[in-house]
Amino acid sequence: MRPAHKSGFHPETFLAKAGLGRAIIEVPKKKVIFSQGEPGDAVFYIQKGKVKLTVVSERGKEATVALLGAEDFIGEDCVAAIQGLRMATASAITDCTLLRIERKQMLRVLHQQHAFSDVFVSYLLARNARIQEDLVDQLFNSSEKRLARTLLLLANFGKNGKPETVIPKIGQEVLAEMIGTTRSRVNFFMNRFRRLGFIHYNGGLQVHSSLLNVILLDDASSRAHRHG
Repeated sequence: MRPAHKSGFHPETFLAKAGLGRAIIEVPKKKVIFSQGEPGDAVFYIQKGKVKLTVVSERGKEATVALLGAEDFIGEDCVAAIQGLRMATASAITDCTLLRIERKQMLRVLHQQHAFSDVFVSYLLARNARIQEDLVDQLFNSSEKRLARTLLLLANFGKNGKPETVIPKIGQEVLAEMIGTTRSRVNFFMNRFRRLGFIHYNGGLQVHSSLLNVILLDDASSRAHRHG
């Protein structure tokens, strides 16, 4: 987070405490935070835990489009739309602590506190870049490489601060939805990663930085093939 603005406003303090138009809520595992199609009246900031975003098509097919964790926002699309409807369903996949910020309060702070608007815009730009990376990953990379990247992201590799390494238990069906393959393929790759020592189970799924080899070696072999 950025330091406090000369006005004395500190974004980190704002996002850590309850106050005018905002409340800290505890959401148990598997509880729906908001549903696709309902009015968007608040933004949520994840203080602790993991949340998944899912969408359902007109034909009833459901897909997991994102897994988010601490210091991520959810429901931020309501800021851009007046009486807009939620584009996805947000569900807790672990016990979560969230800061619920009413839409009016969010808009007020964004307009009045440049320190906070800087933080929020930076987050949106980073999130947009992540979405583009996800699209490229889906279009061009193998399902094994997509799974490796998803596991590393879940463990916060590449984020500020120390990676979590141990991530909450996430069903293979969810992972399969996210990377666009079958549960049996995910199971095959997870077993392979475990045999190679890239992951192991010890009160949760532990992800090692060596899993990066799946991505880096694949890139290296592709470059060698192009120049061979």
